[in-house]
Amino acid sequence: MERKLAKKGNMTDRMDIALNKFKSRMTSYPPGMCPLVMFQSIIQMSMNQSCGKCVPCRDGLVEVERMLKDILNGNATEEKLDRLKALCKMISETADCAVGVVAANTMLESFVDFADEYESHIKYRRCVEPATQTVPCMTLCPAHVDVPGYVAMIKNGDYAGAVNIIRDRNPFPTACAMVCEHPCEKKCRRSIIDQPINIRGLKKYAVDQIAADQVKTPAANVKTGKTIGVVGGGPSGLTAAYFLALMGHKVVVYDEHEKLGGMLRYGIPEYRLPKARLDEDIRAILAAGDIEVHTNTKVGRDITVEELRKKYDAVYLGLGAQLGNRMPVDNVNARNVIPAADFLQAVARGEKIDLTDKKVVLIGGGNVAMDAARTAIRLHAKTVHVFTRKRDDYTALESEIESAKEEGVRFRTLLSFLHLEADKEDPEKISAVWLQPEIVGEFDEFGLVKTEHSSRFPYRFTCDYLILGVGQRCDVADFEAAGIPVNRGRILANEACSIEGADGVFSGGDCVTGPSTAINAIAAGQVAAHNIDEYLGYHHKINCDVKAPEAKPIKCVPTGRAEIEERDPFERREDFEHVEIPMTAEEAAREAGRCLRCDHFGCGCMEGGRCAW
Repeated sequence: MERKLAKKGNMTDRMDIALNKFKSRMTSYPPGMCPLVMFQSIIQMSMNQSCGKCVPCRDGLVEVERMLKDILNGNATEEKLDRLKALCKMISETADCAVGVVAANTMLESFVDFADEYESHIKYRRCVEPATQTVPCMTLCPAHVDVPGYVAMIKNGDYAGAVNIIRDRNPFPTACAMVCEHPCEKKCRRSIIDQPINIRGLKKYAVDQIAADQVKTPAANVKTGKTIGVVGGGPSGLTAAYFLALMGHKVVVYDEHEKLGGMLRYGIPEYRLPKARLDEDIRAILAAGDIEVHTNTKVGRDITVEELRKKYDAVYLGLGAQLGNRMPVDNVNARNVIPAADFLQAVARGEKIDLTDKKVVLIGGGNVAMDAARTAIRLHAKTVHVFTRKRDDYTALESEIESAKEEGVRFRTLLSFLHLEADKEDPEKISAVWLQPEIVGEFDEFGLVKTEHSSRFPYRFTCDYLILGVGQRCDVADFEAAGIPVNRGRILANEACSIEGADGVFSGGDCVTGPSTAINAIAAGQVAAHNIDEYLGYHHKINCDVKAPEAKPIKCVPTGRAEIEERDPFERREDFEHVEIPMTAEEAAREAGRCLRCDHFGCGCMEGGRCAW
């Protein structure tokens, strides 16, 4: 038999090209859809992958799909669900290959993770929540900003209108344009064609064209005579203050720092968020209504929680997670060991930290850790090494990790922390970090890989400075002492930001959720403001007085995505100047033109032109 090399452009190659185009269908699965329909799609794809050699996979998956269809159509009983579970268990245990085993295991996991959905479909013949597609970018933005609306404004060149549409839900258009993790892009329907819209990039282009404090905010409502005390002048507290002031209430903000901004000012480095740009947002917020500010004022030291509750009609606690964590090990309080959050705040306050020719080690892989690593580079460290136990520990944005690599930060993984070695000549300092090599194992129930110690010897790494990027916590001791319910360092508040047992006290942001993103803190401030308004007996609505341009269909032609470029890494690592290069007018217009206007086309959740999430 004659042997031949694989022919270029063969059937497999052509199928790979087609599948590569199709795979985005899974990553852009729209929010609001029935999860059981999603599992039906997974089973149908698995059926098509079956080679047909073994009965459990070939015939069993067909029967699974049929039974799941009966459940979706409301033609099933608890008995049929039990039979379905037993069938999936049999396929998992007897199928010859991964096609059948993984498909069956996926279903078995769904019976646990979506037990309420199966019960609802069988008992009531409906989903737990209405299964209606929503606009992905608006739904996945924690603050539910009208993304298609402001993108359309940018396309039309109305940048002030874009800023006002953003501020309808989020009073930090500039800060979010610089540092938001843009969850709105995660399931952008444009992914079905090519790549998600560069939503953050377009927002940045808008605020680069017109400063936020040059765009007039909506007119405040008539004064209500009510006053609200807000603790914390960060993104959560100032967002609550902004909306409450627009509603006509008087707001008094207390912050322990010299300037407002919270972790946006003291936790995010200047090269990512220039503080002059942050001040544009803050000036606009303070101009929105009757907002009084008391800086250098710490609750528990300068004013008590009891005084706040007596003085104001309602109180909002919007504290940030500004205290860096330390590990419970010997020598962790040495002079040359510092938590990443404390390190960044010290640099932001202008403290002189000279790392010239120093060998810096950083433990941790989150966004704060990346900020600290890149800041150490700018303080002229000789080397900066980042160590993590496993690859899953790199929770920072991929773009941040890539930028850190470009600037010279070195990364090592599969090394778990053991202990710190004190310097023999100066016991108040450490001279080395001891790390244990790891090997990867199975995945846990969250899909994260487990590790275990390798047989290799522990690894000693000498260093002059150690930064601990192992999380942050909130300073809630005084609030707990005043009777505010706290659990493991977090204030106990529900999804409406109200605190059970503390009438008139609301809370949100990092002090409730733990360290999170700016947009999540902003969302909490927005929710709290509206619920405080309701608590005070009102139901104010805020109108940005801007209408998005009429939507027009566009051709679904694959087009490249305009990325935000950064300055040369060897140049930017030498200073704290902003690293991003603004989009050009042509890039912004073309990128905004890629938007499919899902708020008007292909979405079943619209009511009067607005998303009804």
